[in-house]
Amino acid sequence: MPKTTVAILYDFDKTLCTTDMQEYDFIKNLGLTPSEFWGHAKQLTEKHEMDKILAYMLAMVLESKEKNIPLTKEYLHECGKNVVLYRGVSSWFDRINEYGNSIGVNIEHYIISSGITEIIEGTPIAKYFKKIYGCSFCYDENGQACWPAMAINFTLKTQFIFRISKGVLDIKNDDSLNKHSDERRIEYRNMIYIGDGLTDIPCMKLIREKGGRAIALYPSGQRDKVIQLVQDNRINTVCVSDYSKDSTLEKLVKLMVENMALINVLNSKEERQLAQTRKLVQDNYEN
Repeated sequence: MPKTTVAILYDFDKTLCTTDMQEYDFIKNLGLTPSEFWGHAKQLTEKHEMDKILAYMLAMVLESKEKNIPLTKEYLHECGKNVVLYRGVSSWFDRINEYGNSIGVNIEHYIISSGITEIIEGTPIAKYFKKIYGCSFCYDENGQACWPAMAINFTLKTQFIFRISKGVLDIKNDDSLNKHSDERRIEYRNMIYIGDGLTDIPCMKLIREKGGRAIALYPSGQRDKVIQLVQDNRINTVCVSDYSKDSTLEKLVKLMVENMALINVLNSKEERQLAQTRKLVQDNYEN
């Protein structure tokens, strides 16, 4: 029997790192405060009736141009190097992968973020993700950002759940994504979504409704920010943002992975028994 594959899907800002990724180096290098930068993005949203994600991406381009900072892919990678991760994140992926292997489960990690892909690619944990889905830029002949290549708002995040389930990871391949198929590379029941709250609700709700698990994280002492999501039946549970060894989050995810593996074994056994029954019926009919 093939190994069960479990996909763990993560938001990035305030889920793996402690605040919005632009606030570590990008905004600081502009000589602005976070409130000044996000205030500019909000003004663009209201002035042009823009999508909020497109507005902050335009603000990145305009502010960088005004401050004469070349907004290149390499520069954005540099802005990812000083992103502050939550406790235990750096060793999380190796530990969870090792646990999966110990019980015969293949674990894959994915990012679905409304943040900037190029900044995430510059972080030390980028290597652990099978695929990073985030907002990104097109670059001109001088290598500077000139137009959005991808903008993912909170609702659009859900399309990537379908891509991951079908195994159609290339965003240019819409034909295979939209083609009807009952087969799934990763069953929805074998997915865990980890996010930080309201912006992740569409993904959390979708995963939960399809039999997967959704976890909302909160900084220590701020449980009240996410507990309403449990009461509204939108997620499975909440947990403090601590990825360290033997943390509540680690224990919780391990239990979920183990349960998914067990269900897969039971389903496979039922499918084999059903196939044997069908064969017996067919043999009796032919005789």
